Amino acid sequence: MAGFERRSLGSSVDAAREAYASDCVVLDAAADFETLPPEAAEELGLVVDSLDPAAYPTEWLPENAPAQLRRYAGSDFTIGMPGDGTVVWTRQTVPPTVLVKKRSEGTPADFLEFLLGEAFVELSLDVPEHFLPFFGESYRELDAATPLGPNETYQLAAALFDAWVGLQTREVFRDWEADHPDLYAAWVDAGERLTGRLDGLSGEVARGDLSFTAATEYACAAVKHDLHLPAPFSALDTGAYRDHGPDYAVRWAAKTFEKLAE
Repeated sequence: MAGFERRSLGSSVDAAREAYASDCVVLDAAADFETLPPEAAEELGLVVDSLDPAAYPTEWLPENAPAQLRRYAGSDFTIGMPGDGTVVWTRQTVPPTVLVKKRSEGTPADFLEFLLGEAFVELSLDVPEHFLPFFGESYRELDAATPLGPNETYQLAAALFDAWVGLQTREVFRDWEADHPDLYAAWVDAGERLTGRLDGLSGEVARGDLSFTAATEYACAAVKHDLHLPAPFSALDTGAYRDHGPDYAVRWAAKTFEKLAE
């Protein structure tokens, strides 16, 4: 991996950075990645002031947890995980860093600006940067509550975390109409592109045309866009989920799979 360069920001995105995460640095990555290779992570240390790697108790993980998740929980400096998307942010550097992956070159400019604005908002809200510290020891409970394999459980946890974060970020996105109109328009447009998939999700799962985890990913991605969700996903679009987080998510998963098994 060749390294990182400071990204030049347009006026709309830079205004959002100043409003929500003025201390962060925004970098273009010279290659695409899911998780930064160790040598690239070390190179990142040359661009920022210092590194502060996070580590989490291995007791949080079920025995069959994917190897990448075990590495993330360990003491190795780990930036980026499967499912993170085109823009990744971390507080494991000082100052916080927002990374734009190489694949962003194929992303529409307006949508990429929204993704950057979203990263700045998430940094301002002090939400975790991954689902593992969100679920904590409840991740084992989520694994036990479903019949899914380890990779699908990972996908489900990532989607549920995305919805929980989205319940908070969308409150900020609504205010963009006045303060950041270009980003607001990109947020609305991205939501409109999801709308057509939502109404038929439950039917697609019932027919076997779509896996439950894939349907959950669609629904949970729609939360941040303030869209109407069909059952059973509508139960995630609630103040109760925002307030009770992982405990609520585990109960929702358990009840949903009980109904699917009937």
